[in-house]
Amino acid sequence: MTFKFFDKLSQNFIELINDKDDYNVIIEIENKEKSFTAHSNILKYRSPYFRKELENIQPNENNIKTIIKSSVSAQIVNVILKYIYGGIVNLENVEIRFIFDLMLAANEFELKGLTNKLETHLIDTKASWLKTYFSLSYRTIFKENNFENLENYCNDIIVKHPNIIFNSSDFASIPESALVSLLKRDDLQMEEVKIWDYVIKWGVFQNPTLPTNLEEWSKENFLTLKTTLQQCLRYIRYFLFSSIEIFDKIMPYKKILDKQLWKDINRNLAAPDRPVKSIILPARSALVTELPPRIEEPFSTIISEEHAAEISSWIDHKIINYSTTNIPYKFKLILSGTRDGFAPQTFWNICHGHAKTVVVAKVKGTDEILGGYNPLAWDNTYNGLLGWSKWMKTKDSFIFSLKNCNIQNSILNRVKNSRYAICKVSKCYQNEVGPSFELFHLYSEKSDFTLDSMNYCGGDFREKSSSSNYFSIINYEVGPSFELFHLYSEKSDFTLDSMNYCGGDFREKSSSSNYFSIINYETETNVSFIISLKNSNINNLILSHVKVSCKANNNYSESFGDDLYMTRNRSFRIYNNSSYEKLIRKTTLNR
Repeated sequence: MTFKFFDKLSQNFIELINDKDDYNVIIEIENKEKSFTAHSNILKYRSPYFRKELENIQPNENNIKTIIKSSVSAQIVNVILKYIYGGIVNLENVEIRFIFDLMLAANEFELKGLTNKLETHLIDTKASWLKTYFSLSYRTIFKENNFENLENYCNDIIVKHPNIIFNSSDFASIPESALVSLLKRDDLQMEEVKIWDYVIKWGVFQNPTLPTNLEEWSKENFLTLKTTLQQCLRYIRYFLFSSIEIFDKIMPYKKILDKQLWKDINRNLAAPDRPVKSIILPARSALVTELPPRIEEPFSTIISEEHAAEISSWIDHKIINYSTTNIPYKFKLILSGTRDGFAPQTFWNICHGHAKTVVVAKVKGTDEILGGYNPLAWDNTYNGLLGWSKWMKTKDSFIFSLKNCNIQNSILNRVKNSRYAICKVSKCYQNEVGPSFELFHLYSEKSDFTLDSMNYCGGDFREKSSSSNYFSIINYEVGPSFELFHLYSEKSDFTLDSMNYCGGDFREKSSSSNYFSIINYETETNVSFIISLKNSNINNLILSHVKVSCKANNNYSESFGDDLYMTRNRSFRIYNNSSYEKLIRKTTLNR
């Protein structure tokens, strides 16, 4: 029989990190402002990196060797040393970005076991973060070229869902080598004309001095773009473009193509069966699989599930944030700048009538994520008789700055004067003004939020200092959250407490409370209605669709048009005012 005391052994070795008597190595970090002591024998046998470093460093007069490592933070070095000494890594209550950076550091210190473990952990449990910050993840692992599991994971996603990287807010910042590797793929699932558009976008972004108006470009401007894209252009399937696509998309940039290629493109249009001198690449193959696994694209390219949980907690006035597995709201993107455009009028056209919406914007140059929550419905019908704008009253709206890779803390700023919470913009100004909160709004005199720095953020809810309250953005999104029915548990199990909520009083069976426990649940839908299903005890199914979408919600904390709303004494009132299909109950029920 063998007795093993690894836990005690591990703890004793970890205590050696703080031993100031017998150490013979000093690790200096953060520009020599902080340091750790260590023992050369342990470092050499646990890390090939430290073995090589220590062999090349001469000791001082006290026989102590000093390793300088300025690129790694003190927090990460502390975790690395605890792993080296005790084989323990504690990831409780740490940011996902820290785990990602820890993986990079583990690779740098040649700790293969820890690197592989963190890779697997990120893929298995933090997939949403990897997708939200896909460009960052992809370009980092691509540069290191030492993360096989993550490379395979990213490549599988890119092949099936190229929009995750091409539509990401930081697509234009990916390395050239990463973009070229995508263009080489014969199985890239994207139309060739769209690939061309993204390649041009990437090339222009690399040269910010190029004129925004293509008609103003000189020969030197085209030569600059051609030089930038010389490794990319050879992988475009030019001979798959239609005549209209060639005329609309390629012809404006024909000066960046080789003369022979442009001649062959035109010759192929006139006589498709005749040979050309240029290389004709094969068409990209369409993936055909039986019963493909369901792979959901992220609901946002700006915020992560952790952000969604934090925003949900603010909506519900929670002191402790929801976990990512316990978010009571379904976030669904209804507008994306990269998909729908950045014109202010587009916002009013798409978001009109939508209530309980979250607006998020990514600031150009700082990567700040600013946003606001509007419980009321956006309304594009105001004619401006009383001025260019009209304030809407609510006490439940707020604006915020979210933590991300560069910002350490999220900042919440709730509305102070409920009379000036949300701005209803006159029709004649909707081509310049977008979503507007009291201290945060999107605005552009060029009808594009990305082309000028007229967007505004006042107050003190931005952690990152700025010389101006005005800024430009690289992307923005609007998505609603639905509050009529949600599952919630403070015990992380919907069956263990009665915190699940069903509002609107549309259950046939009477109950003294709208809160309940469940024995099972299934949910996977994008339709906007609520139901009460018949069974052995319930005779009839009750279903009520909204008829007037812009009146689905009103200016109440919990309301559905004027058909169903909560009064000040916390009771539901039901009236049949035709916003919804039918009267669902005649009585008033106290919540």
